[in-house]
Amino acid sequence: MKTVVKVNNISRRHFIGTAATGAGAALLGAGALSGWADNFTKINSTELSKREYETDVLVIGGGMAGLFAAVKAHNAGANVVLVSKGRLGSSGQTPFAKGIFQYDSKNEKLSIDEFVEQVSASAIGTNNPVYTRQVAEHSMERVNELRDWGFFESPLYNKAFTNPVEKRNIPLIERVTITHLVKENGKIAGAAGFSADEEKVHFFKAQSIILCTGAGGFKPNGFPICDLTHDGTIMAYNIGAKVTGKEWNDGHGGSATNPAACYDGWHGMFDRKCGTTGVGIRHDLGVDMNYQAYMTGGGSVSMGRPGSGNSMIEGGPYRPTLIGSDQEKRKGTPPGEGDRKKPGGPPTEGKKRKGRGPDGEGGGPPGMGGNMVGGSSAGMSIHKSEGLVPVNENCESNIPGLYAAGDALGSYMAGAIYTQIGSSLAGSAVQGAIAGEAAAAYSKEKERPVISEAKQEEIEEKILAPLKRKAGYGPAWVTQTLQGIMIPNFVLYIKKESMLRAALAYVEELRDHHMPMLRAADMHELRLAHETRNMIISAEMKLKTSLMRTESRCSHYRLDYPAIDKENWEAWINIFKGEDGSMQFEKQAFGTWPDGSAINA
Repeated sequence: MKTVVKVNNISRRHFIGTAATGAGAALLGAGALSGWADNFTKINSTELSKREYETDVLVIGGGMAGLFAAVKAHNAGANVVLVSKGRLGSSGQTPFAKGIFQYDSKNEKLSIDEFVEQVSASAIGTNNPVYTRQVAEHSMERVNELRDWGFFESPLYNKAFTNPVEKRNIPLIERVTITHLVKENGKIAGAAGFSADEEKVHFFKAQSIILCTGAGGFKPNGFPICDLTHDGTIMAYNIGAKVTGKEWNDGHGGSATNPAACYDGWHGMFDRKCGTTGVGIRHDLGVDMNYQAYMTGGGSVSMGRPGSGNSMIEGGPYRPTLIGSDQEKRKGTPPGEGDRKKPGGPPTEGKKRKGRGPDGEGGGPPGMGGNMVGGSSAGMSIHKSEGLVPVNENCESNIPGLYAAGDALGSYMAGAIYTQIGSSLAGSAVQGAIAGEAAAAYSKEKERPVISEAKQEEIEEKILAPLKRKAGYGPAWVTQTLQGIMIPNFVLYIKKESMLRAALAYVEELRDHHMPMLRAADMHELRLAHETRNMIISAEMKLKTSLMRTESRCSHYRLDYPAIDKENWEAWINIFKGEDGSMQFEKQAFGTWPDGSAINA
């Protein structure tokens, strides 16, 4: 069933015009004068060189999912190229992840069936049980491989990631930003981008592509995800892939002391080695803290939750009671503060640390006492709940030859809430391996694609357009404007129709007027321009799906629709580009694949 949401009950130009005395109009009006400037380019865009590659499987992304995708595709007999926007194992969210889930069938009290059932209960039905089961079934094998590669021996992951890549002689291309996916004859044909360090455009021809590009945010302060900007999701959307999960919100908070200092607040995560976690079903990273701050009017709240002994405002997001879970055993204790030896608690390997804050990936910064502020991960959805829509259990998208894994795949492995510490890193490893093997098998059956010179010239023109623009808006200024629109608590987290529509009016103005006139003076600013484009489109998706879902569930909270609506909203929202280029929406019922067939876990 397809539902198209109408968002133009209020004209954005009428809204901006009538709000001329407001802060929002002042932002766009006065700010536009400083945002627009001549483009004093440092590069002759007509003299950039071009490099071409051919491979069976192209893996985009150098995090945990990308590592296993490349290794398993190679092991399956495919020629593989691994390209990363940053450094292998050192960019995206991977360096921040310090707990990896492993299901030990010999020692866990819960069976896998019970694990899946409890995750579904915590996720209020939003999870895909096939992907939930996969992370339990395959996590131990992936952890053992990581141990063999030396992953648990250092807080830095580059060396451990490099070991299996070099052993297999997998070509690794780092610091190349991929901006376009190429589709020919209805199926994937390749990708294109540019180097951060050289004046060079890169073209890749491939029978299959695996997106391991992570999720994304609006470059918020105080959280280490600022190089994630929804690149893979938006590239795939632009060639017809369905994406999902944009209405959900990651609720990571930061320290109220020096809240913009990423390392100060989170250095304990970066400095410790990764460890393993066992089963412990939770309901974390929602918007409880944001609701408390909204209702009390304060900028920060104490780390406690309802029932922790701290004074909390009643109401707000619904939290299911998880009977028999680790979280229920620790009732009255903020998630992550329990005994280190309990199942599902902090990692059992690696450096212990002192302090009061939650461990693993959930909760606040390590060692944090006192107050927290929200918005540190603004714009990012819950792990594994955002990205390309899978059409089956093999991480395959609706575009033949295009796969995704990790946080680039909207697998709903844990649903629309964070249900298991360490499952994000484990899920990326598991899904990367599955996607790698599936893409290798697909590639064996397909001929090497042909991308015409005309097509390459068209794509190259789009890549370099900001460099060739004689004047325009600086991407940094447009990004700051977008942050001012999207990051406020009363827009992104505690939602209501009037504010969502007001924010959407501004975002559509950025999309229609500012995005086409982004300028870049060098290769670094060219990357920023493409990232800004991706964030604007993602913001539009987030606002429209938040308007469309007229209920509150998991990490999506509507102040004007505070209850769960089981009659109308037992469904995920998928987004796709219509034939006329417009953004279209459809519902996909929980427990089904996009074609309507039942998901059998």
